Amino acid sequence: MLYFAEITIFEIIIWAILIIIPILLIYLVYLLLTRAFKYLGFSGIESTLIVFISFIFTFPIIILGYDISNIALFRYNNWIVGINTGGALIPIILSFYLIIKRKISYKQILIATLIITVITYFITRVEPNQGIVASFPYWLIPAVFACLISIILFRKDFTKGAVLSYSSSTFGVLIGADFLHLSELLNNSPTKLGIMATIGGAVLFDLIFLTGIIAVLLYGVIMFKYKNVSFPTGAMGPLSLFLFNFLLGFLNTFPGMTEKQFKQSREGGLL
Repeated sequence: MLYFAEITIFEIIIWAILIIIPILLIYLVYLLLTRAFKYLGFSGIESTLIVFISFIFTFPIIILGYDISNIALFRYNNWIVGINTGGALIPIILSFYLIIKRKISYKQILIATLIITVITYFITRVEPNQGIVASFPYWLIPAVFACLISIILFRKDFTKGAVLSYSSSTFGVLIGADFLHLSELLNNSPTKLGIMATIGGAVLFDLIFLTGIIAVLLYGVIMFKYKNVSFPTGAMGPLSLFLFNFLLGFLNTFPGMTEKQFKQSREGGLL
């Protein structure tokens, strides 16, 4: 005979929470990623495909004996240097595509990328057992600066500003973190993690991928959403109220976009 253990309501609730919370977190990440790509001008289906394809390259994909997820580039000091398709190659290709499609000035791209490169270089470091890393909250700084630069240069053109945020973040982190620290990493002996040094190896959680997404989301929130937010000011003290009004005055120096202007800026879809 089969005997079933008695399960309490409390245990059922705990198991339900353990199952539901991860699902909700995954769904939240999915919503944020697709929202960022929609800000860049992609449709909902296109955004979903980009996120899905990037995620797929988290896993090794062997075709004809060759791993197309982690593409080997060259060997140096017993290391194999490669690039991950989802974590680096796709963001790079998208950046070039968007720059050309939206006709962003190369001068603006170079200036923004240079600033992000310098910032990224100083907030990242080489850890032989981990790779090239940045500590929280410092890894958020490049995204914040990319957003601010885009607001200054493209406060009246939402899509171009979003593209500049994304592309300058992608290129700046790629150069400042990976390229400029690579020689320092390769001068160490390969660790127990393996002999493969992969650019964008953390895929969706790599600094290259994440910084571009965060920069676009910040830009989208500031330039398109902030006018719809109301703050309770009745309970504020004099100093808090002064700071609050100063902040609103500062934000209002960067005109937001109406819904009509936002829709007009997205005419002539990307694909």
